[in-house]
Order: sequence, then C-alpha cells, then structure tokens
Amino acid sequence: MTNWSVILNIARTHLLTKMKSTVTASLGVTFGIGAYITLVSFMTGLNQMLDDLILNQTPHIHLYNEIEPSKDQPVSLYHELEGAFNVVHSVKPKQSQRKIHNAMPILDYLKKDPGVRGATPQMRTQIFYLSGSIELGGNLTGVDIMEEVRISNFRDYIVSGSPEALRNLENGILLGAGLAKKMSLGIGDRVQVSRVNGGIFPLKIVGIYQSGIADIDNIQSYANLKTVQRISGEAQNYITDINIKLYDIRQAPSMAQKLGNQFGIKATDINTANAQFETGSDIRNLITYAVSITLLIVAGFGIYNILNMLIYEKMNDIAILKATGFSGRDVQLIFMSQAIIIGLVGGFLGLLIGFGLSVFIDQLPFNTEALPTITTFPVNMQFRYYVIGIIFALLSTFVAGYLPSNKAKKIDPVRIIRGT
Repeated sequence: MTNWSVILNIARTHLLTKMKSTVTASLGVTFGIGAYITLVSFMTGLNQMLDDLILNQTPHIHLYNEIEPSKDQPVSLYHELEGAFNVVHSVKPKQSQRKIHNAMPILDYLKKDPGVRGATPQMRTQIFYLSGSIELGGNLTGVDIMEEVRISNFRDYIVSGSPEALRNLENGILLGAGLAKKMSLGIGDRVQVSRVNGGIFPLKIVGIYQSGIADIDNIQSYANLKTVQRISGEAQNYITDINIKLYDIRQAPSMAQKLGNQFGIKATDINTANAQFETGSDIRNLITYAVSITLLIVAGFGIYNILNMLIYEKMNDIAILKATGFSGRDVQLIFMSQAIIIGLVGGFLGLLIGFGLSVFIDQLPFNTEALPTITTFPVNMQFRYYVIGIIFALLSTFVAGYLPSNKAKKIDPVRIIRGT
C-alpha cells in the first residue's frame, strides 16, 4: 500500500534541496500560463471589439425590396417561341417602388411574435447636404429613434447630443461625424438637405453620430421617420426597410427565410450579411488560440528538461530509496508528485500574473476618433480561460514528469551503487 505522506515528504525535500531547479521549473510554468492568459484575454477582447463594431450595427434580420431584373422577360411570354433558345440582351430591372408593401401590417405581425425583441421601420433616401458653398452627397435615414435605442446600442454611437433631443425636435438631425467635420458644423447649427429631384429643407443638428467606420460616417445621418417621409414627399406608411432584433440570434437564418417567403420581400439574416466578416473573425480566433497553445507547449518542454536533469542529479538518492525497500512505483510517484507540485504552484502564480497584466491593460487609455465608444484597451477576462490555463499547467507538468519518472522507475540500484 502506498504511503502518501512519506512520498510527499520526500518529494518536498527534493524540491527544497534543489531550490534553484525548482524555482526555474515553476517560473517556466508561471510565465507560460501568465503569457497565455494575457494574450488570449487581450486578443479575444480585441476580436470581440471588432465583432461588436460591425455586428452591433447590423440587424438580425433586414427586410427590404431589392431591385433586380424580372425573372420573366417579354420573350418568355410569347408562346410561339416556347421551347426555343432565346437570348435577351441589356436586361433592365423591373420598375418597382423601393417601399415595402403592407409595411404596417408586417410590423404589427412582427411585434406580436414572441421570438422578436423588436422591429423598427426605416426610410432611406439619397440626398445632398448643403452648408454655404459646400455640397456633399449622402444618405438620410428616417428612424423611430427611441425604438432603435431600446433594441440596440444606438445611443453609444451618439458622441454629442442625445436621442431624446431628436425625438423632441421634428426638424432635427443626427449628423454623421465625417460630414460634420467636413462642413465645420456642430450641435445647434443648421444644415440644408436637398432631394435628388429638387427641394431644399433646413434641419437643425441635435447630435453627432459616429459609427467608427469612416465610409459610413462620411455619408450617413439620421432623422425622425416622419421628417424623412415629408422631405421625400411620401405618405406616412412609406417604409423602405424593417430591421428586426431577435431574442435568439441563432433563429435568424430560418426566420429570415420564413419571412421572405411569407411576405414576398427580400429578407437577409445577419450571418448572410456578414459572411466575409465572420470568416475573418474565425481566422483571427484561430491564430490567437494557435499562438496561445504554442506558448503552453514551449513551457511544457522546459519543465520536461528540468525534471529530466533533476532525475539524473538524484540517481544516488533513487538507488538508496530502492535499496531501503521503495518500489519502482514509489520512486515514480515521488517524481510525479514533484511535477504536480511544480504545476500547481507555477500554474496559480501564472493565473495571478495573467490576471494582473489583464487588469493593467484594461486600465490603459485607448482614445481614438474612429472608436468613440472605446476608452480603454479591450480585454476579455472570461473565467474559462483561467480554467483552461490551470488544467493545461497540470496536464503539461504531468506529461513532463511522467516520462523522466518512468525512467527512474526502471533504474537498477545495484548498477548505480557500483558506478556502472
């Protein structure tokens, strides 16, 4: 029967008498785990920030009418040519309105769906921004501003002003940050907008909107839905887009297909809209985990080398232990215990160092005009990273200790004592 108290006492004595080797092995684990925690926390935090920058501004499902060529061309309706090989040149899109037909009943239907967190109507139109002699082209989107704030983080992207100011002023506008900078405008100033087909309308700037994506901020602004409908000369039921947020984002693809078939409109889910971005995100995560695992493996090799050298230094002790009645299994357990102790001590110290560095990075200021909602470096301190770190520390030290200890188990004490 194994006497664990004796085995652990011998393992502790070995570690304390070879303090330099013990500290070196422990530091190998400590810095390996600490580097892993710091790197994976910072990289996944950075990836999450980039994901949120795009995905938070994308509805789970986007309903709209897409301009596309007619499936049935006039030649296909001419029955005398049925079955013939027809070639149609210069196919033109079918003439249709951009508005969603029966938009209000669709909105009522969506708001009654238990899986829908919210559905917001929008009207998008192309305009020109006029300020003095400056004339810039862009887009103006009419929104139900308080509903947008309720179901998304729209408020976070208003760097000056507030959504309540837009709600309270009929002729207000949230001007894109890029547009405001180009035209030297700020809150309280007035900007004129002109439709493509004529007509000029003055609007008062009640806020500055900054998405963090320059191509959007240079052309995009928001106003109340009724204001944009009035500017475009359309009725109050004229809606070009419906954005839907779900409680469960995983239901988006199936629900988008269902809504598209049910209402005969184009329905794009968030996975389809961001397919290329998702691929890039997956690759970044793969690189992060690959580098992190490499750090842990390198630390494991260092532990193996140190324990292997420790066994060679303890050859005489191993011979004495076996000569006094310790079995090969007992000797193996002694060295395995040393490895596990090194793994525990080094692993927990590594977790503390990793946590400390993550907190330090999280407090560092990160100010950039492109990302107004980010004030410090992004760090993702998830508990599972720390669980993975300590498990890998124990696993790597176990493997690194097993191979040398298995060699020690098979040592013949007679040959060592004889010096052969």
